[in-house]
Amino acid sequence: MRESSAPHFVGLDIGTSTVRCVVGMLGSDADAKPSIIGHGSSSNMGMRKGVVVHVEDVTEAIVQAITEAERLSGVRIDKATVNINGSHVTGINSKGVIAISAANREITVDDRYRVEEAATVVKLPPNREIVQLFAKNYSLDGQPNIKDPVGMHGVRLEVDTHIVTASTPNLRNLDMALERAQVMPTRHTVSSLAAAEAVLSRQQKEAGTVLVDIGAGTTNIVVIEDGEVQHVAVLPVGGQHITNDLAIGLKTDLDVAEQVKISHAGLASQASKRSIVSVKRSEEEHTFKTEDILMITEARVDELFEYVDKELRKIQRSRKLPGGAVLVGGTAKLPGIAEFVKERLQLPARVGKLQPLAGLVDTVEDTGYFTAVGLMLLDMLLLPEVSTSGHQGSGNGSISNAVNSALNYFKKH
Repeated sequence: MRESSAPHFVGLDIGTSTVRCVVGMLGSDADAKPSIIGHGSSSNMGMRKGVVVHVEDVTEAIVQAITEAERLSGVRIDKATVNINGSHVTGINSKGVIAISAANREITVDDRYRVEEAATVVKLPPNREIVQLFAKNYSLDGQPNIKDPVGMHGVRLEVDTHIVTASTPNLRNLDMALERAQVMPTRHTVSSLAAAEAVLSRQQKEAGTVLVDIGAGTTNIVVIEDGEVQHVAVLPVGGQHITNDLAIGLKTDLDVAEQVKISHAGLASQASKRSIVSVKRSEEEHTFKTEDILMITEARVDELFEYVDKELRKIQRSRKLPGGAVLVGGTAKLPGIAEFVKERLQLPARVGKLQPLAGLVDTVEDTGYFTAVGLMLLDMLLLPEVSTSGHQGSGNGSISNAVNSALNYFKKH
């Protein structure tokens, strides 16, 4: 395996049913788009609802996905930006306040870091830790809604933040699987934020949009408004629950139910002209009523979006997001789901599409890959923070060029 001279970036999506890895790079041209140079996937048997329950199985799935991505890209993968998942991931609001002590009262970058650090002083149970902090807006001497206070003058600086916390044991188990797979997590981030980076336009982030990432065992939600993260939540419901419901309701095996879901499930508006559908499995043909399939599927999807609306009501954003709902994840491929969500949430709704990318985009245009692509983009976007803090070598011109290109790209998007 060769070491690539150009810097490459890796996103590793460790999902309940599948592990996906995406490798990308960015040219030195100012207008260069991120380019996908490799990807890999592997089924994951070691997780339940986004939480590691069998470390060895998760390790094996990570190794297989990374090996496939290495083979395609021709670069060695030893670190990646990794998602965290599961209903143990929660968001809380917090406020930080500091006094500006400089003689000229000018706000510096250090002051901004200090006030954000002050916001992290919150009382958490001993088995929880802070994963990420999102600054929603700053106030300077009582003047609210400041996006970036650096360079301004004042005495009292405040920040409103949304802090994502996670269960420490679950994080340690995930890190153990990564360590055994010989992959170092560059950073952890929530799945929904990664998917948002891959599909949401700058206009949608400003107007106010809820992104709903419907995976196999969990559904990740992020609300982005005024360009900032306002709310993060993970619901313990996903596509596997539809499969389980079909298996019970149709009185059939799980593998047959999964095939029914993939081939024939949908929502009532997409009712097939055929009243009976058949599925062939192991030389045996199974027949089911279309009406039953649609009814079972719709009941579970309706319940899921009832939970989504409940999360929106918590932050007074139910039916109040001009950017609407954007759906990603494997279950977003259900026929008719966008129309159903439009009625259920009373918001514009659509299935997400990737922002413009170059390279091997055919496979990653599948909605199930969006989180992994977003993790790769975040790996690219957050590189400047890593390099300025001294963890990256400062003498590498290609990394410096990639940093500038990444900044130019993300300013436009």
